[in-house]
Amino acid sequence: MGPLLSVSHAIDVVNRLVSRLAVWAVLVACVVSAGNAAIRYLLSYSSNAWLEVQWYLFTVIVMLGAGYTLLRNEHVRVDLVYGNLPPRARLWVDVVGLILFLGPAMALLAWMTWPFFLDSWTRQESSSNAGGLLRWPVKLILPIGFALIFLQGISELIKRIAALKGTRTGEVELVSEYVRPEQ
Repeated sequence: MGPLLSVSHAIDVVNRLVSRLAVWAVLVACVVSAGNAAIRYLLSYSSNAWLEVQWYLFTVIVMLGAGYTLLRNEHVRVDLVYGNLPPRARLWVDVVGLILFLGPAMALLAWMTWPFFLDSWTRQESSSNAGGLLRWPVKLILPIGFALIFLQGISELIKRIAALKGTRTGEVELVSEYVRPEQ
């Protein structure tokens, strides 16, 4: 398990680093949104480009932050049964879910969005709105984001199998505890 845990650690590091872009994108999106609103109301001026920048930033936030969310075990799940299971059973549910659902879905989505990006890039597609931006940069975020989630799924699978085998994970962080959402 040692080499696999090293791979898991490397994937975790990549998603931690990429998630910092998502965090900064939140700040930039807030500044752009507030600035755009202020200019629109104070100067009666609006720009489609700034509205599209906000949309692009939201894409960056979600797609580049999702892998880290999976790393922290803070993704959305149906917890009717999961929350009442013992920790070892939760690990098994996670393993089955990662293999049967998350892995295939993210691989398929990454594969399907790559041509979507390539077409946009080769045509230098731009927004149909006046002053709109190029579309390929935001379309590139999609396969990258899905690939990062897929890789994080592999990392989580490695960690959960190691935990089930009783292998010490060492420097690799396994976040498997479950906290029921407060509502």
